[in-house]
Amino acid sequence: MASFISSHYSVKIFLLFCVFQLSLAARRLDQVVDDQSRLLRYHNGPLLSGKISINLIWYGKFKPSQKAIISDFITSLSSSPAQSEQPSVSSWWKTTEKYYHLSNKKASSLSLSLGKQIIEDNYSLGKSLTNKQIVELASKGEQKNAINVVLTSADVAVEDFCMNRCGTHGSSSAGHVEGKNYKFAYIWVGNSETQCPGMCAWPFHQPIYGPQSPPLVAPNNDVGLDGMVINLASLLAGTATNPFGNGYYQGPAEAPLEAASACPGVYGKGAYPGYAGNLLVDSTTGASYNANGANGRKYLLPALYDPKTSSCSTLV
Repeated sequence: MASFISSHYSVKIFLLFCVFQLSLAARRLDQVVDDQSRLLRYHNGPLLSGKISINLIWYGKFKPSQKAIISDFITSLSSSPAQSEQPSVSSWWKTTEKYYHLSNKKASSLSLSLGKQIIEDNYSLGKSLTNKQIVELASKGEQKNAINVVLTSADVAVEDFCMNRCGTHGSSSAGHVEGKNYKFAYIWVGNSETQCPGMCAWPFHQPIYGPQSPPLVAPNNDVGLDGMVINLASLLAGTATNPFGNGYYQGPAEAPLEAASACPGVYGKGAYPGYAGNLLVDSTTGASYNANGANGRKYLLPALYDPKTSSCSTLV
């Protein structure tokens, strides 16, 4: 059983920070980069590398169609779509590889694949979860060469969810594995469809504060799940480049800026607070997206900070 003393890093509610510019995350990137050669400094810790399985722990009630949205996204990270299907989820993910090339550890590249799916639809820990219980759920997945992702349904409350975060990533001790102390990486993301869609599912829902532009049409016709994809994508990028709190980040270790959180609210070129940027629009559904995925899926993914260009990299 994993130790429940864990480190975790959150997908903060950056929409509010973008609108009111209340934190470091809201500073213009060019202002930050002027201070140093790279925005995200490497802290000499290990990065995830090699073949890693992403195990999904479904806590609460999810429809099969909702599970497919997430599982297809995970599959899309490593798929090689045809040129006609660009921009793609896998091309978005390639930005994280640049961090590996800069690492002094010379870590091998990271290969992600969909692992096991664990169903916890009987609310075994209740409908109000603490951080400790999130780690307990995450420990149910395989802990070696894996990222365990806990996904909570719309009727489950989680400590600090909608208060100051939409999800977290972190690590926890798995005890001794093959004679060595071992840590496993985990992620939690909540479905914000009914609890705080204006915060954690923006831009598919009008924001609670700030400019009230019309919400975008969700590419998979599910505001809660399409919002979960955005937050999961951000946390996966943070997990790959800062899995144990000593990888690539800027600012305090307990509230770091990471690969995606360094580019809050940016999804396409021309983005500004309250506006996601110039995106692709599906001619049939009117949905906004910036990446093609497996099984004909379309997704909206956050911009990632490119360490080679010192800028936020978007697909469109």
